[in-house]
Amino acid sequence: MTDASLRHPRDVLFEEGDAVPDLPVCDHYCGVEARMRKSLDLQAELGPVFDVTLDGEDGAPVGGEVEHAHLIAELATSAQNRFGRVGARVVPVDHPAFVPMLEALLPRAGERLAYLMIPKPRHLADLQQAVTTIDALSAQANLTRALPLHALVETHGALRDAFAMAAHPRIESLSFGLMDFVSAHRGAIPQSAMGVEGQFQHPLVLRAKLEITAACHAAGKVPSHCVVTEFKDSDALQQAAEKACRQLGYTRMWSIHPDQIRPIVDAFSPTTAEIDQAAEILLAAQAADWAPIRHRHLGRDQLHDRASYRYFWQVLQRAHRTSFSEGPQLPAEVRARFFAETAGA
Repeated sequence: MTDASLRHPRDVLFEEGDAVPDLPVCDHYCGVEARMRKSLDLQAELGPVFDVTLDGEDGAPVGGEVEHAHLIAELATSAQNRFGRVGARVVPVDHPAFVPMLEALLPRAGERLAYLMIPKPRHLADLQQAVTTIDALSAQANLTRALPLHALVETHGALRDAFAMAAHPRIESLSFGLMDFVSAHRGAIPQSAMGVEGQFQHPLVLRAKLEITAACHAAGKVPSHCVVTEFKDSDALQQAAEKACRQLGYTRMWSIHPDQIRPIVDAFSPTTAEIDQAAEILLAAQAADWAPIRHRHLGRDQLHDRASYRYFWQVLQRAHRTSFSEGPQLPAEVRARFFAETAGA
């Protein structure tokens, strides 16, 4: 087959509605103005391998949420938002500043924000109320698109409704709010479960994490893992990120300190061996017009068809998504064959 006749994996391997939002694997939160500006500068340096979420909830002074929203709008519409991967966290839907914050954000920055994060929904009804309000104010602001929405699962009711929340058509990602979730148990879960080791050991915390990943994958949405507060322990962070990605099924993770970004991205990146295997299989499959092929791996012949091609395509997508600006991670032939349209992005 000629290069012009080779069909792209996204045109062959997936049915309509199978697409999952293509989000960076790291979501970096910052709320103080100096740190917000430094985070945007770091994103410009490293490339869009992480999102920057400008925090209008915990990052805003109490009583100063609306003023903080104006600052977020200023930054989101500035030249520092180089890649269009800047989002904002607002206050909960029942907070008095919820609507005023949106009135400050949407008319000015609604077209430039990558998403809005909705914290602390107590149940599906809270999420629906927030979506209705956001969409009404977006219409008043004459936005030309439906602004993508993320939500934090950090209450008992939200965890109970996780599958319904993930299935909501306006949601593209659910995050786990570890600290609030543990606190909601009124001392029944020890403080150690908030730590880098305990959060992967306590049964109630693990159950919550797995419910969220299951809900998101069932609905074709992105599950985002909670923070690790031990931000100076890079080895512990790396291990936590690897557990979140390779054991619990998360495809995205929060960062709360710039030093956490690179270890998270590295942990969520495929290994060189995984990339090489996926590239070999998909290049051969494309040459065979996506018919079944035989591939030799670790001394054994293996049969592959479209079911496994989908997995290997996702490996290459993740490798492309986690490639820092200082050097592409994928082989040149793979970039040219499958990612040429994003080469200049």
